[in-house]
Amino acid sequence: QVQLVEYGGGLVRPDGSLRLSCAASGSIVSINAMGWYRQAPGEERELVASITSGGNTNYTDSVKGRFTISRDNAKNTVHLQMNSLKPEDTAVYYCNARIEGWLGIRLVTDDYWGQGTQVTVSS
Repeated sequence: QVQLVEYGGGLVRPDGSLRLSCAASGSIVSINAMGWYRQAPGEERELVASITSGGNTNYTDSVKGRFTISRDNAKNTVHLQMNSLKPEDTAVYYCNARIEGWLGIRLVTDDYWGQGTQVTVSS
């Protein structure tokens, strides 16, 4: 069974920083793209940043220059360093990864999600 567990959310003042981490565990063979999504109340879930296994990154325009995504392939982890946070960054942040792993005796490739972590930016 593959699972993703997130760490690092919380309450921070505007212009502050937070670092989110996500660790994948279980019967993992390989991890392709990893990413962070967020969902604010009443809004659809949106992609914040993604990173391929080779390290190529992609960011939504609103976080470019403020957020940095990174991953450690040896530890099956992905991180999101968030600087210069704004109130509009307030949301539940979800880790996502496309993982090839064993499900019983079957080798399966699927998208997995973390449980979500709340980030609140407020004075």
